[in-house]
Amino acid sequence: MNPTQATESQSDDLEKQLVGVNAKTAPYPAARSWSGGRRRILGREVFETNTYHAMSRTCGGEVFFDDVEKEALKRLLWKMSEFCGVRLVTYCVMGNHFHALIEVPKREIWLERFAGAEGEERLFEHLRLLYSKEFIGLLRQEIGELRRLGMDALVEAKLERIKRRFCDLSLYVKEVKERFSRWFNKRRGRKGTLWMDRFKSVLVEGKGEPLHTMAAYIDLNPVRAGLVEDPKDYRWCGYGEAMGGSQRARRGLAKVTGRPVDGWEKQGGAEAYRCLLFSSGVEVKDAQNENVVRRGVTAEEARAVLKEKGKLTAGELVRLRVRYFSEGLVLGGKEFVEAVFEANRGRYSARRKEGARPITEVAGGGWYALRRMRGGGGGE
Repeated sequence: MNPTQATESQSDDLEKQLVGVNAKTAPYPAARSWSGGRRRILGREVFETNTYHAMSRTCGGEVFFDDVEKEALKRLLWKMSEFCGVRLVTYCVMGNHFHALIEVPKREIWLERFAGAEGEERLFEHLRLLYSKEFIGLLRQEIGELRRLGMDALVEAKLERIKRRFCDLSLYVKEVKERFSRWFNKRRGRKGTLWMDRFKSVLVEGKGEPLHTMAAYIDLNPVRAGLVEDPKDYRWCGYGEAMGGSQRARRGLAKVTGRPVDGWEKQGGAEAYRCLLFSSGVEVKDAQNENVVRRGVTAEEARAVLKEKGKLTAGELVRLRVRYFSEGLVLGGKEFVEAVFEANRGRYSARRKEGARPITEVAGGGWYALRRMRGGGGGE
């Protein structure tokens, strides 16, 4: 067997193992809520989009995914983002957890595509992203029969239930996790819960330095974990996928750098994001500058990447305790955090007058969170 045949054989074998992930299915039955009664911090409705960093870990962090399973979870993150009407800006699938930077549009605006005389037909076409031809055919028959019987109200109620699944952060992550769990348990021959309770999320200002740094934090996960020296070599993160030629990954990261969707190649988006990664991901050493206390790229590697610009751009959040990225609830400039606090004031004591808490670890200030971290920094 020549090398080309061997590569094709490996690819065919991978696709066979992922057939359950790629398959189009009928709807799953409604599952119980994992929220425990706690309300999640949501973005303000006046914005056309809100951006969130979502993350979830396997039970106790003890179940580890192999390469095929990482690929399956990556595919589901993309597949469900397209169906649910959210944008996957970037992501990282690790051995026992995943991160996703998700842009959620305002539902009313996004649903306009299904309005008008041809809106219902466009909705059926959209459902084909996830459901089989047979399922769509049965749904059409059911709706046709209800209309024949004069039950238009039931038709509208059924269509509205479908539309409620769109542009919702919690439903998106929930469906990704549930679908992956079913496939994973079948593959491993196991039963029971795979994920640790509900997922965590942090509302992020969807522009400028907060968005830049959160994206870099996510794509640098495999470097901090010591899996690779360069994030481009990790195939299960947004940056690695973009460097491998994926247009969908490039579109997301072009937005991070402020470029249009085609700006990755045409307007220097690739170079800008690589500089951002390496300036933000420099390893941190102890006071004696001897031992590494937080993994990352070396200063020498960062200088090499930024050499053509003549200087090393300071990564403001290099020394920031990483707990802000997973437990800060809201992250951004003071005005942004205060606005979100006012929109969610009912959650807090009347004694609390201000929502924005300064992040003192950032040199020069300008960064705020809704929750002040105390004690040592957390993990990834």
